[in-house]
Amino acid sequence: MDVHAARQPIFNRERELYGYELLFRSDHATSELDGRDDSSTPLAVLSDSLLSIGWDSVAAGKKAFVPFDRDLLLGGMASILPPEDLVVELLESVGPDAEVIAACESLWKLGYAIALDDFVPHGRLDPLVRFASIIKVDVRVTRKEAQEQVVRTFRQSGKQLVADQVETLEEFQSASESGYDLFQGYFFARPAMVHGHRVPMAKVACMRLLSEAQKEELDYAQLEKVIREDVSFPYRLLAFANSAQFHFRVDIRSIEHALVVLGEQNVRHWIALAALPLLAQNKPSELVIHSLVRARFCERLAEAAGLPEPKRAFLIGLFSLLDALLDVPLDDALNTANIGPSIRCVLLESAPPQDAFSVLYRLVRCYEQADWHAVRDLASKLRLQASAVREAYAESTLWAHQAIQATQRKRDTRREARHRLNANIRILWESDSNRENYANAKLLNVSKFGMLLLVEQRIPIQTALSCSEPTLGISGRGSVRHCNFFKGKYLVGVEFSNGTGWRDALTSPPGPVRRWSA
Repeated sequence: MDVHAARQPIFNRERELYGYELLFRSDHATSELDGRDDSSTPLAVLSDSLLSIGWDSVAAGKKAFVPFDRDLLLGGMASILPPEDLVVELLESVGPDAEVIAACESLWKLGYAIALDDFVPHGRLDPLVRFASIIKVDVRVTRKEAQEQVVRTFRQSGKQLVADQVETLEEFQSASESGYDLFQGYFFARPAMVHGHRVPMAKVACMRLLSEAQKEELDYAQLEKVIREDVSFPYRLLAFANSAQFHFRVDIRSIEHALVVLGEQNVRHWIALAALPLLAQNKPSELVIHSLVRARFCERLAEAAGLPEPKRAFLIGLFSLLDALLDVPLDDALNTANIGPSIRCVLLESAPPQDAFSVLYRLVRCYEQADWHAVRDLASKLRLQASAVREAYAESTLWAHQAIQATQRKRDTRREARHRLNANIRILWESDSNRENYANAKLLNVSKFGMLLLVEQRIPIQTALSCSEPTLGISGRGSVRHCNFFKGKYLVGVEFSNGTGWRDALTSPPGPVRRWSA
């Protein structure tokens, strides 16, 4: 039996990922897990998903909301997963009879979180409220008065409230102001349009890098030049090339070596990993993951379908959320990145309906929305087996999370000695609005390629930061690696790929030498 699984993100008030709702379907089922199927298929669907899909591939270590109908609840499937990983989401169709109430009480005593889906006051789920720690409300269909009653009633009792079907930033802001705690939907993937918006200079290098990625054949000389334009790109490239997912026998220490050894496909993957986090500053981190999953999903399906250019499919998926990353209309975003017509037509839906890449892109979006009937029809047009689609999605979610981890710094990997200082230094950085910011910072320690600062205000990660203090022999431009709140101020770690100007071998700084790890 082929099992499909899609996921939809759930965020907290800070737009940080809280978990995913997982939607399953088997080819033997007549519908999604919505309580309308009278068979016992849902039990088999969830069981097989653990075996054939792999829980970690779709849940990615986050809290998983799984819709339970009556059969699934009474079948005891929840006990397969530990309470810290699972939220049992009872569908509106579940009737609160004696068996259901007993099953909920048992799960509640075992420490499982229970969520009530599509909740409305004085509805059929009311008898189950005392076992629920999470209440979900469909904000698009539930009347405002009923929503206010739910928020007023359950916030006082300590239950978490989920605003479901949040599709725009305005809806997220409205739900947040109304008192909801969690928010479900793809609002993070919608652009927040700003009239007269100009792409900040910090993102221009990312756009140049993405523009290079769409070339039929990579121009390695030009690519190396673009990589050197931003202080974070060389580090990200070398970290990716030396990561555990590749098993190269020698350390890669130069841009040229990395580009040659990685090869064309992996270089295109790296470009996405390097550019997306910078473009997504002040956006939910899930936007980067979603972009990578979509890009890899498109590529894998193109390979499975035997399409001639899988790399074009990767770029279609990658650029499909460019409007959300830049907060401009998609047409304008594609112009900014100089995206060619073969990709542009698919994304703007001006390609012929029978175009294979257009069909593939529609298939990917329908799968994300768990529109299983459309998925089946579109897959048949590409002559794809259901198992191939399922496997491509599971592999893509796992690949995206592993790829992100490969570019992140591992603990204790920095071995450069840091020298403790107690001095003041003037710093400059550019905000997303292209505004220059100046501040006085306390310099706590420094090495040849990095420093630790204490500042009054938060500076976003990956922001370009400059400083010059001739009396200390420090000058250069770096990238913020971390910014953590500490006793009313912020500890900011900055990495300088071209050096800070500090020469510890020639200078005797005050205080002992110590090792520092990010």
